[in-house]
Amino acid sequence: MSLATPPSATLAAAASPEEALLQALPDAAWLVELPSCRVRAVNAAACALLGREPRALCGAPAEDLLAAPEDLAWWAEARRLLAAGRPPEPLDSHTVLATAEGGIRHLRRVARPLHRSDGAAPAACLVALQDLSETQQARAELADALAELRATLEATADGILVTGLDGEVRGFNRRFAELWALPPELAEVGRGADVLAWMNRAVRDGKTQARRLETLRDAASLAATDRIELVSGLVLERVARPLESAGRAIGRVYSFRDLTERLRAHDRIDALARHDALTGLPNRLHMAAQIEQAVRSMRHTGDAFALLVIDLDRFRRINDSLGYEHGDRVLRDAGERIRRGLRQADQIARTGGDQFALLLRHADAAAAEAAAARVLAAVARPWQADDQPFTLTCSIGIALCPAHGRNADELLTHAEAAVRQAKLAGSNGLRFHQQHAGADLRAQIQLDHAMRQALAAGRFRLHYQPQVSLSDGRIVGAEALLRWSDPALGEVPPGRFIPVAEDTGFIIALGDWVLSRAISQAARWHRSGLEVPVAVNVSALQFRQPRFLDRVRSVLRDHALPPSLLELELTESILLHDADQALPRLHGLASLGVRLAIDDFGTGYSSLAYLKRLPVGRLKLDRSFVHGLPDDARDAGITRATVQMALALGMEVVAEGVETEAQRRFVAAAGCHAFQGFLHAPALDPLSFASRLAEHAPDPATAPREGRDGNRRAGDGAAALQGERGLAVGAAPTGARLALVHRPVCD
Repeated sequence: MSLATPPSATLAAAASPEEALLQALPDAAWLVELPSCRVRAVNAAACALLGREPRALCGAPAEDLLAAPEDLAWWAEARRLLAAGRPPEPLDSHTVLATAEGGIRHLRRVARPLHRSDGAAPAACLVALQDLSETQQARAELADALAELRATLEATADGILVTGLDGEVRGFNRRFAELWALPPELAEVGRGADVLAWMNRAVRDGKTQARRLETLRDAASLAATDRIELVSGLVLERVARPLESAGRAIGRVYSFRDLTERLRAHDRIDALARHDALTGLPNRLHMAAQIEQAVRSMRHTGDAFALLVIDLDRFRRINDSLGYEHGDRVLRDAGERIRRGLRQADQIARTGGDQFALLLRHADAAAAEAAAARVLAAVARPWQADDQPFTLTCSIGIALCPAHGRNADELLTHAEAAVRQAKLAGSNGLRFHQQHAGADLRAQIQLDHAMRQALAAGRFRLHYQPQVSLSDGRIVGAEALLRWSDPALGEVPPGRFIPVAEDTGFIIALGDWVLSRAISQAARWHRSGLEVPVAVNVSALQFRQPRFLDRVRSVLRDHALPPSLLELELTESILLHDADQALPRLHGLASLGVRLAIDDFGTGYSSLAYLKRLPVGRLKLDRSFVHGLPDDARDAGITRATVQMALALGMEVVAEGVETEAQRRFVAAAGCHAFQGFLHAPALDPLSFASRLAEHAPDPATAPREGRDGNRRAGDGAAALQGERGLAVGAAPTGARLALVHRPVCD
């Protein structure tokens, strides 16, 4: 690099062509007279570099201008050779110069004798200096940048590979070598061809890999992301991006991220969500998905299929007599017995406590009946526990697609209804779903008429079950539950009349009556100074009415009830079916200030991606999961997982069906906010509820109330008290658990 010539620099007029040429050189240079080795002439650039005037330099010994050891040695050797009549060899090397300002200059110094054309000994030597300081600094900065980049690439968790446009390897980091398990002898940039060959062998599908790389080489500016599986079992996410310089592609950069553990964790979570923990069989969620898949296939191929629901007869006696450990073993063995008789295309699932489901593909009524007969025989084979032989039978309900339904909900519902009929007929048998059998249809017509008359005559009433805070024992809410006492029919359980009301559409009028009556009662309590939120169950059909939101707003306004004292409980099926219409309606209710809760959580098919969008404040943990607490590890795990999920979604959790102090302690420790159930109180008439609320009942933690039998299991006593409290709307009889049930107005 050249230096600008100072304006003050003045040089003597050139005395020779060599000196004239010297002055024209852009870099610092001077002529040294031989053999005296004294400076004869300098140019302006040299004066500027050395910081000295020409007159101070001319005539000085050559080693005075540059006095590095190498210079001193070269000039001494030059004098010796010149004295012997021989010219010195040229000097071309790097050196440093300390400037007058205290800086350091990095120089390339060339000292070369100027040979004469007549062959005589050289009379002068040219010393030229090239200032490399800026170049040296740029190189140092570049080296620092490269070191920083290399450290960054080595620190990343991703493997990085850089190739040229021709695909040849230019470099990679250590993480890349680890992921691809490169041998030490290949972990060098110079072995690029061998690295590529190794990669081709390491990929499970080498042909697809080669085609993919060829596509990327042909499209230099293409960015792409895909997954590849290695023979080692690793699954890598590969991101390919063009490497550009000055706006043009010069190669490609690949990053490889190890997805193996993440995918395995996802598979484990999916397996837990879609499989039964006790038997390892698919669960109801998985079976519903398989049914929907079979329905879609049927629409294209026309192949009918059958759904069998298998319910073990009197299985509760196994748990009560032999213990839950033996009961669990029987469930596992029962699933295995059923599975052995299946064809390869058939599928089995455990859909409830002692209930299984079979999906028989390409099956008509005859094939379904034959399969059911094999299952009956397999289950009826002798059983043994602790050298105690016993007999176990099962009942089977059958629904055919498309004859009995065209979706999972319909087929499961109809098959479960058929298995109930089989059990009512004496168990150890099978029943096909019957489309409105004559007797059943007449009974439904009579019950529908009686319901309508009862509503007009004022025979329906509401009871209120307290919801109790688990932190301090206060009553923090009430669930409105529907009761019907008929002069001719007696006390009609909700499980009997609600399904008929839903089937006939009368549930809309009935639900509207419950909504109005509950809000009216809550308003009376509010005016008397008792502020307690009242929860009302909403049926799917009622919720889907076009003016449902307006009706809620109108009733609240008519009774002057603050919206915060009304909570609407919705089942998962309401939220997931017709989601596009449900979500705006939910936000409309939330904007009124009404509280929203998901009832019977865990019995439907919830989507977390959808739940997080809902303006819902509470989840109600279904009583079927509370039933086995704290002894049933499956119920315990489900309860903890549900509470943690709800907390993650910012929701409170209310546990339903708490009947023992042990259950209350467990749900409290799990993180539930409140509970309701017979441990505190059954559903009470309005006056009794108000009295209990006014009494400021003590904290259940300090004054626990056990069930009638003291430390009984959660389920014991429920049947005995069933006549007092009624069944949950849409709840199935003992032994059958229905997912996606509608519970509009009762418990």
